[in-house]
Amino acid sequence: MVSLDYTLKGTDGKVIETSKGRDPLKYIHGQKMMIPGLEKELTGMKVGGEKHVTVKPEDGYGKVNPNAVQEIPKEKIPPNALKVGAVLAAKSPEGMVVPMTVRQIKEKTVVMDMNHPMAGKTLVFDVKVVDIQPAPPPPSTQPTKPAAPAKPAAPAAPAKPTDPAQKK
Repeated sequence: MVSLDYTLKGTDGKVIETSKGRDPLKYIHGQKMMIPGLEKELTGMKVGGEKHVTVKPEDGYGKVNPNAVQEIPKEKIPPNALKVGAVLAAKSPEGMVVPMTVRQIKEKTVVMDMNHPMAGKTLVFDVKVVDIQPAPPPPSTQPTKPAAPAKPAAPAAPAKPTDPAQKK
């Protein structure tokens, strides 16, 4: 389990994301929890180690896939999301949540882009390893306690009938 401070910039030098002022990013090295180009560069680093890493699109979030841009009928988009740049969440056939960004609004359709927002971009990271701990065991190998037997719920108290003839 590696903890690292990072700043991610575009090739223009603008900060895209940073851990400054927040907890370090934690990930398990070797478990593909990190983009491959960055994880490869972090291999072998020690606590206190710092590195400047440039990751090309093919080692990051991939190249832009033109097939991931689709037109959807306007009526299928929530009215509050009908603006360029709005991000919606859709479910893939496998059940994964896929972010979709509104790229263009046409008369009857909306052009949606399902590429990752960082796809096609060269990413520049400044990283510092702040801690390394043994990885926690996978959930399947952790001992589990047998579940306590379920207690039946107490029966609900019957409602007291009211006598409409009685007045207070």
